[in-house]
Order: sequence, then C-alpha cells, then structure tokens
Amino acid sequence: MTSAILRLENCIEEVSHWMSANRLKLNVDKTELFWAWSHQGLALLWSTGPYLQLGTETVTPSDQVRVVGMTLTSDLSLDKHVASICATCFYWLRQLRRVQCSRDAESAATLVHAFVTSRVDYCNAIHAGESKSTVDKLQQVLNAAARIITDIRKYDHGQSHLLHNELHWLDITQWVQYKLCATVYRCLQHKAPQYMMDLRYCS
Repeated sequence: MTSAILRLENCIEEVSHWMSANRLKLNVDKTELFWAWSHQGLALLWSTGPYLQLGTETVTPSDQVRVVGMTLTSDLSLDKHVASICATCFYWLRQLRRVQCSRDAESAATLVHAFVTSRVDYCNAIHAGESKSTVDKLQQVLNAAARIITDIRKYDHGQSHLLHNELHWLDITQWVQYKLCATVYRCLQHKAPQYMMDLRYCS
C-alpha cells in the first residue's frame, strides 16, 4: 500500500509540473481522493484509508466523490448516485404538477425532457448489470414523468403500456442496452476504415 501511495504522489507531482510548464495549475483544494475496494477490503484500511501528501497540502480520503456528474462511493456502489437523481427528478416533477393548469401537453413534454429524462439518460450506461432494486427506482421516475405528460393519475387503468405505445419510451433496462449498443456500433464504424487498412497491408 505504501509503494502505491508513493507512486500515486509522484504521478500527481509530475502532472503538476507539466501543468505548470504549460501555464496551468493543479488545484489541490479541489483534489479528491477515495479508495475503491470491497467492504471487506475497506475494513482492513485504517480510518477511511491512507492520505496523500501533495507538497505542503494533505489530501484525506472521503467516502464518496463526484466525477463528471456521477457520485461514486468507496465500494463502487451507485445507490447514492441513483438516490440523488431520483430526488432531483421528483422535485421537478412536483414543481410541474403545481403548474398543471397553466401548461399544455407539448409544454409538459418539453419541461419533462429538460429537467427529468435528461438526468435519467445522462451516463445511464453505467447502470448495465445493476441490481433490479436500483433500476426500479429510475423506472419509477420515468413512470411519474410519463404521467405528467399524459395527465394520467397513478392508479388509473391502462398506464402499463403508456411508455411504449403513446410516448414510445423504452424501459430503463432497454434504454441502457440501446445506449450500449449504439456506443459499440459507433466505435466499430469509427474503427472500420482502420481495420480495412490493416487487412490490406496483411494481404
């Protein structure tokens, strides 16, 4: 563990020197550290884990960090990330219900896509292989958003096919699979010319 800390400190120091040479600055105050491990592994670390010494500043580890809008915990669980998304989305859905009398279906759809589904869709590929309980929380957000757009109550009949038939939305699991397939397809399309060139040189 000590050797890993030293290598990490040296790596960050070299990055800092490179940034200084290019008129940039590595802000230590905004540098976050957390140790990703299993629950059993984290129990072996003292306190919350060893810290980093970057010059005169000390970076202590935390239980969670926020990276590109995603909240990651030390055990690499997405529970807090999903809980944050659901809380924010349900807040905006409550606000939209308050102005229900002064908006039409088109305006509701625009607002729902801007404040709710965009958050559910953001980086949703990380939910591939996620537990059903976690995915169901995001699915509840989509169901509530669909009810806002179509003005259907929670316990009304006929809303089981609401997402697919009327709004043409996918379930969360299907949404994630589509995102992964689209990403892989684009990567293959981008690499296809290089593959053809390699085959030409090999022939």
